[in-house]
Amino acid sequence: VQLQASGGGLVQAGGSLRLSCVPSGRIYRIHTMYWYRQAPGKQRDLVAGITYAGSTNYADSVKGRFTISTDSAKNIVYLQMNDRKPEDTAVYYCNGQISSTGWSSPNNYWGRGTLVTVSS
Repeated sequence: VQLQASGGGLVQAGGSLRLSCVPSGRIYRIHTMYWYRQAPGKQRDLVAGITYAGSTNYADSVKGRFTISTDSAKNIVYLQMNDRKPEDTAVYYCNGQISSTGWSSPNNYWGRGTLVTVSS
């Protein structure tokens, strides 16, 4: 299984951007998907998550500004980021717990990051 993240770029403060994460490979079920971010010199932090049932959770710093969603038909996970702030500048990574068969436990997968830069 591979996760391909895309959609990063440069955006001005207050602007919007949408990231996409596309899983590929042998996928039976996507249990949970997350977006993390890592700013320069800092640890990787959880931004948002969504379960197979559609439950979501967000870091306090992005609540009300970011929205995680899925396109179930294609297994694509999105992160809509509105009202961007300079402190949102980071490399964003998608992460998923995915099982490849109906009888296997989910494995943890990481995608390559996509850089988001917010200018003030």
